[in-house]
Amino acid sequence: MKKYIFIIIAVAPFFVKAQSPARDYTNAVLWQQTSGEYKALCFQAYNFARLSLKESLWADTSRKPNCVIVDIDETVLDNSPFQGHEIKKGLSYNPTDWTAWTNLALADTVPGAFAFLKFAASKNIETFYLSNRDEKDYSATLKNLQKFGFPFADDAHLLVSKGTSNKEPRRQKIAETHNILLLCGDNLSDFSNVFYRENKNTAAQVNSNQTLFGTKYILLPNPMYGDWEKPLYQGEKLSDKDKSKQRLERLKSY
Repeated sequence: MKKYIFIIIAVAPFFVKAQSPARDYTNAVLWQQTSGEYKALCFQAYNFARLSLKESLWADTSRKPNCVIVDIDETVLDNSPFQGHEIKKGLSYNPTDWTAWTNLALADTVPGAFAFLKFAASKNIETFYLSNRDEKDYSATLKNLQKFGFPFADDAHLLVSKGTSNKEPRRQKIAETHNILLLCGDNLSDFSNVFYRENKNTAAQVNSNQTLFGTKYILLPNPMYGDWEKPLYQGEKLSDKDKSKQRLERLKSY
């Protein structure tokens, strides 16, 4: 009589469960939260900002009051804890969670931001905080900035989104009354519409404006999100899974 041995392999559910697409961002968030390189790049950006501001003042002939324009998120305030929260929930971004986070007013400062803006204030240079946060986030945003003592953190200098993410009209409004010496941001759209909003080749526009980076335009590192990611995706109403698949497909390899 022949004996047969049957081997049954049981696969636990957690072995076959697909990884959450939100996990794609784990390294980016950890890099911002823990690496010395992130802090060094922020200090480097604001050191260049200080040098450029001094040179701009020497060459200044404007009769308007001088100012700098800064974005808020990932430029003066660090929101990586929110991004970490979303990843642990298996999400990339949820607007309700974002409002809950901003209402806490717990975002820490980006390295070098406060010292630079205090230096600017010591030279009688105003700061305008130009953000695409919604109006419902206004009070909490102001509270967060004032908690650290950021200069010019008041109603006259905080400009949030009012139905549009296009910052150009708000920049032009500031330029009517002030001489803009430099702009700080983590996204090219924080500087000019030529990079993403005018259907131009962004890489070519960066090359064309290369002398402005580190002088007029001060770019902060942000590996977590930004306009750079939008051109990666083809199609409408894409799920996080769809976007994750397209990100993988867009990788250069050999």
